[in-house]
Amino acid sequence: MNATDKHFRLESDLLGERQLPADRLYGVQTLRGMENFKISRFLLSDYPLFIRGLAFTKEAAAMANRQLGLLTEEQAQAIIKACHELLDGKHHEDFPVDLIQGGAGTTTNMNANEVICNRALQIMGHEAGEFQYLSPNDHVNCSQSTNDAYPTAIHMALYATHLELRKHLEQLIASLRAKSQEMAHILKMGRTQLQDAVPMSLGQTFGGFASILEHELINLDHAAEQFLTVNMGATAIGTGICSEPGYADLCTAALAQITGWPIRKAADMVGSTSDTSEMIGYSSAMKRVAVKVNKISNDIRLISSGPRCGLGEINIPAMQPGSSIMPGKVNPVIPEVMSQVCYKVMGNDLCVTLAGDAAQMELNAMEPVMAQCCLESAELLMNGFDTLRTLCIDGITPNEETCRAYIEQSIGIVTALNPIIGYKNSTKIAKEAMETGRGVYELVLEHGILSKKDLDTILSPENMIHPVKLDIKPLK
Repeated sequence: MNATDKHFRLESDLLGERQLPADRLYGVQTLRGMENFKISRFLLSDYPLFIRGLAFTKEAAAMANRQLGLLTEEQAQAIIKACHELLDGKHHEDFPVDLIQGGAGTTTNMNANEVICNRALQIMGHEAGEFQYLSPNDHVNCSQSTNDAYPTAIHMALYATHLELRKHLEQLIASLRAKSQEMAHILKMGRTQLQDAVPMSLGQTFGGFASILEHELINLDHAAEQFLTVNMGATAIGTGICSEPGYADLCTAALAQITGWPIRKAADMVGSTSDTSEMIGYSSAMKRVAVKVNKISNDIRLISSGPRCGLGEINIPAMQPGSSIMPGKVNPVIPEVMSQVCYKVMGNDLCVTLAGDAAQMELNAMEPVMAQCCLESAELLMNGFDTLRTLCIDGITPNEETCRAYIEQSIGIVTALNPIIGYKNSTKIAKEAMETGRGVYELVLEHGILSKKDLDTILSPENMIHPVKLDIKPLK
């Protein structure tokens, strides 16, 4: 070695020796993964909740192995302390591997084993790489395989991610509810198949947006609850080989203690080790949310369109100039970007589905891309929800006069008048309105079918937006 070798250390694996930067906690297998999987920009270091999931898993394993006498107290305590440092956000820069990788997650598992081991060695007073005192494989990975530790870490990461996603969705729902209350008194035309239907309130429009998303909170919760079942103790294929009797129960109990979540052991370890339906289910739940949020975004674009030659029933905040050639043009960029987020989530769900279908024999080697898609979709949705809420929904204002004019001119209000003026009168007015282009409101008054007072009573917000019985008789 030359004079600069103090900046490096040597580690070896099945394929031979490699030089590593002395100040890095990751080891030789992480280095090989960095070299082999230059696939995406999605690095493990960018997903702190995944690193937390790995730390939870390795700490629980250390606690169980200590109880079984497989680790000394010093070794266990050093591993646990290193895991706590990861939970505190330290050393995340030492997780540089691509989330999309071959090997069913072995690179990620070994990245965690090496970082935790080398940091634990330092805690014990040794140098990184002095594996005669503590080994990434024999001690940090004791009683484990990638095939139980990796999916368990994913489950922990995605359950924690769900708890965060839920908060962002609840904030969006609250914003829609507030806007619903703010505009509850403003009548507008409802539309079916993009054609005039019957009146409703702008408040009901936004209340409807809120309610369809509230249903998804329940669905997301149900899907996320499946992550609380883990296969720790399954080791390679579910038989538990290389673990001691009782390890699976001890490790699961330790994981529940560490996280505070009601974690349970899978009923059938062989079946659960190759089954990725938990990720499939949660990805599908996120897709359902995306479909609904996209509908909301599209509706906002439609009812704000124009502003002068479209529907123009609401105004959305102007965020930036909309054209390099058309002065004064402002585009609905926030609903547009939210729609693109939703399309990406839908695409990720297809990837998760196809990867889930790729399980063979006792393992699904495609778990890494499934985890990446689920984590990415959740992050995109959280960012999208916040952007839509703060830069669009909260700043929406109504065009009350425009909404009122549409109602007075629409043939659709004949439906609301029909129970009072009768089918014959309603048909007469509707036909004349269609032939002349005049409004139903003015024609009803012109033909003396109702007084202005009675007509205004019928068309008042409180009488147009829910079932009501009115004691009004037509004049003729």
